[in-house]
Amino acid sequence: MTDNKVIVISGAEPGLPYSKGLRASELMVTGLSPYRAYQVAEQLEERLRERRVASVTAEELDDLTIDVLTDVAGERYATNFLKWREVRNLDIPLVIMIGGATGVGKSTIATQLAVRLGIVRVVATDAIREVMRALFTIELMPTLYTSSFDADSALREPPPRPADRVVVGFREQTAAVAVGVRALMERAAVEGTSVVIEGAHVVPGFFDLGPYEGRVLAVPVVVTVEEEDLHRRHFSVRSAVPGTRPFERYMAGFQNIRRGQKYIKSQSLTHNVPVIPYDSLDQSLSAVIDLVVDRATERLRERRREGSSGGHGGKRPNQLEASRT
Repeated sequence: MTDNKVIVISGAEPGLPYSKGLRASELMVTGLSPYRAYQVAEQLEERLRERRVASVTAEELDDLTIDVLTDVAGERYATNFLKWREVRNLDIPLVIMIGGATGVGKSTIATQLAVRLGIVRVVATDAIREVMRALFTIELMPTLYTSSFDADSALREPPPRPADRVVVGFREQTAAVAVGVRALMERAAVEGTSVVIEGAHVVPGFFDLGPYEGRVLAVPVVVTVEEEDLHRRHFSVRSAVPGTRPFERYMAGFQNIRRGQKYIKSQSLTHNVPVIPYDSLDQSLSAVIDLVVDRATERLRERRREGSSGGHGGKRPNQLEASRT
């Protein structure tokens, strides 16, 4: 067999050839960076060629992938791959909710997360706010017409002391936008379509996940930037992108942004929503993926327990607990 001969994945429709690029994309769900995922995919191809076979089953490819992941990347990534292989059998859609103050990296994480998990819908709460502006005039709901970090400027009356005007304005704006967030969750449940919802208005305590239990797998998380200097640098990077708001405007409202982050973080701790510090994109993204995989795995275990006790949720034996051979 020559080195450039195609290796077919038998059982795939219609018998697809092995692709390093496609496999690398699938491997990024484990939390690997694109570069590391492609390294694993290349090593996987080498081992396939060493076997001198013309085809391999999808199950054999997965088993070999686990071996290569363990050797090249580590046991953690192999375990994540094992889990995600089962997570694909989820019976309900994923609704991943990423909150955090302005400029912490929510949009970047949401976009990369959707690519790695194969989710085609990403909705920003700023887009929801923009739609709501078309429905409500500035006289009726003035806080919709301001940024999240200066919503206090739209308050009709000063809040009672010692309340923080910035927080009060932000809460009023968030309460309005939360109506649209709930509508998105309902649509995901009805259509069975996964979605990533991100934005400053994804604040724990403003959305009740109870009505969607068993209909969607909701995974809320809040992203923070603990170091002020790093947070400022995020805005410097953003200002270099054409069409974005000027750096000076963010700096003028920077202390309000930091106060907003403190409030959102306190809400997260109160409502037991995970807080993920943004240290680097790869680390933060990996942490969110780990959280999603863990929640999805927990859902599968619950379904199997229901099935073993006479319910209708158990469809397959729990392969996640089985040791790798």
